[in-house]
Amino acid sequence: MKSELLEQVRTELRARMERLAKAAMAAHAAATDPGSKAESKYDTRSLEESYLATGQARQVRELAETLQVFESLRPLEFSKGDEIGSGALVEVERDAEKLWFLLVPASGGLEVFHDGKEITLLSPESPLYLALVGKRAGDTLDAPPFAVRGVF
Repeated sequence: MKSELLEQVRTELRARMERLAKAAMAAHAAATDPGSKAESKYDTRSLEESYLATGQARQVRELAETLQVFESLRPLEFSKGDEIGSGALVEVERDAEKLWFLLVPASGGLEVFHDGKEITLLSPESPLYLALVGKRAGDTLDAPPFAVRGVF
């Protein structure tokens, strides 16, 4: 299951990178288009497009690095009773609602739907990632109030 989940994450990252790269190329084209030449000293359209293109190009590079991390990531299997660590798929419960988290090295906050479940990726920068690491099925968290139901 985790192999399929990770492939789905890779597919989503590739799609995001493609969309962002197209947007960066469009912003670059707009910034360098002769028609966007400043008509007065107060016309900053070309400069703004240049800043936008630069920022989007940086985001494309960062996303490419993240994708490279996921391309080399291999799923780890966790057994009942194992401590939660990087690579764990964790089921928690809060007020009778089940939530799923995948602890990964990058791209925290990304949500994917897999096997009928919404799974949120958590990266080490996340306080929840840090709170879950070292816990086991049956443990609870105070903030947020979660009960760990399973580690896969």
